[in-house]
Parts: sequence; C-alpha cells; structure tokens
Amino acid sequence: MAVNEETLKMNLLTVSTSPHITSPESIPKIMWSVNAALVPAVIFAAWYFGMPAITTMLVGVVVAVATEYVIQLIRKKDITINDGSAVLTGLLMAMCLPPNLPWYMTAFGSFLAIAVAKHSMGGLGYNIFNPAHIARAALMVSWPVAMTTWTAMTTKADVVTTATPLNILKQQGYTQLVETFGDTSSMYQAMLLGTRNGSIGETSAVLLILGGIFLIYKGYIKWEMPVLMIGTVGILTWIFGPAGLFTGDPLFHMLAGGLIIGAFFMATDMVTIPITRKGKIIFAVGAGILTVLIRLKGGYPEGVCYSILLMNCVTPLIDRFVVPKKFGAGR
Repeated sequence: MAVNEETLKMNLLTVSTSPHITSPESIPKIMWSVNAALVPAVIFAAWYFGMPAITTMLVGVVVAVATEYVIQLIRKKDITINDGSAVLTGLLMAMCLPPNLPWYMTAFGSFLAIAVAKHSMGGLGYNIFNPAHIARAALMVSWPVAMTTWTAMTTKADVVTTATPLNILKQQGYTQLVETFGDTSSMYQAMLLGTRNGSIGETSAVLLILGGIFLIYKGYIKWEMPVLMIGTVGILTWIFGPAGLFTGDPLFHMLAGGLIIGAFFMATDMVTIPITRKGKIIFAVGAGILTVLIRLKGGYPEGVCYSILLMNCVTPLIDRFVVPKKFGAGR
C-alpha cells in the first residue's frame, strides 16, 4: 500500500518542544543517588554519636517531608515527596547541626528549609539559596548557645570532648589544638576518620569524600567545584598561618569543620550555582576565600555555611557576566 505523500511530509516536519535529547536521568534518580552517597557518613555518625544523632537526622527528614507534603496540598501542586529532594534537604540540614540539639530546634530548622528557603521561592528549581544552609544560619541566629554547645562523647571520643577542633584553634591557638589530640599524626587521624566532636556532618572525611567521588563518577557534580573550594582553603590557610606567612596547617583546615560535606554536597547544588563551567570555578574559589576569611578573621570559627550562602547571592551576577560562547560565533 502506497504511503500518503502528505502524511509523510507532516511526519517529517513534526515540531516538538525541548528537550530534544532524552536521558535516563531524572530528578528522583539524582536526588536518591545523592542521599545514597551520604549513607556511609550517616551510618558512621549514628555509630559514633549514638541516639542523639539518629534522633536529629530522623526529625530533620520527617519534618522536611511532612512540610513539603502539606505545602503542596495547600498550593494544589503535584505531591513530589517521593522524589527524594525533601529527604535530602532534611538530612543535609540535620548533618549541619550538633547531635545533641533539642528536637524542636531541628524541626523548626527543617520547616524553614522547606517552607521559606524552598517553597516561598516557587519550589524545587527556583530557590536561590541552599535550603539546608539557610536553616542552619537561622538556627544560629535563634539559638546560638545551643548551636555551639558540644557534649562529651564519653564512649568513643577520647581526644576532643567539649569543643570542636576549630573552636579550640580559635580560642586557644594551634599549639593547644595539637596538645589536645596528643600530636599532629593523631590529630590528622581523628580528622580523617571522624573521631572528634562537631556537627553530625563533621564525621568521617574519608566516607564523605567517597560519597563525593561517587557523585562525580555518576556525573551529577563536577570535580572542579569541591577540589577548588577545598584547595583554595588549604592554600590560603597555609599562606596566612598563625606565625606568619607560609606557617599554616593546610591539611587541618581542609579536614576541619563542614568543609568536606559543604564542598561536595552543598556548594555543588545544581539549582543555586552558576550554569557555566567557568562560573562554577569562580563560585568554588570565592566560597573557599570567604571560608578562610571567616575562619581566620571572623568571630565565628567556621565559615563554610555563610561562604556558600554569600556566593549563592552572586550566582545571578556570575551568570550574567560569565556566559557561554554563542553556537556558531567567531572568535
């Protein structure tokens, strides 16, 4: 049977909206993969900090998912709590908190992350700030004492019991920091493995890095951002050391605080970072510079949260001035 010529022409000229290239990736697949990348560090934190950390993480996740569900019902939007984004926001926020934080503070932070930082701006894909870090910053302003109180880990931690390494460095100096751990090798080991006090996400650097490598392998994040942010912190803290130029301890600063989890899991947030590769590099280096500035010159010992939020502010400006070359344009 002959094919109708007019029908053939119409089929050849069919026009559809973008995207025209299909991909097996989807929002749920990406979000659940990022959640999976955090699982080893979550298990370690649960083992090391015990029930307080487990409670904090559960409250963070449950309240985040529940808040998203209620808001989407009120807004009469599709319910997307199964896509893993709310779970990820609640988990990341919880990992930025002290393990012994009262549950209602964790719940309040989780609510703010979803209701204010995410849905007040339109929902997933429209927020300009990282929701987990907005929640942490709000909790720091609301309950500064509780957010900087660290209980002794008497069962497993035998080096740092009442303060984080960055707190000791800020208040007592580098010499006292090393003496607290015994020697530099013991300090590096504790920082690398995570046997130290701090936020839940200041756990095993090794496990967080492995999770980040998994995300790089999957193509969900670019290696330049975590490497440049962490590297910038290392180089600058080595140059501007406590005893003059080039006397700093870069390895300590690269492993300390929330730098590893921030660089791999928050600074790489697809929604709140620049679009172009060059823009991402500017973002990462800028976040590293701000982290060092806050750590060395600010009144607060840690600067990862605020550095990423400040760079989120300038992301639209970076995207305006750092644009990709037009397809087909000359030199």
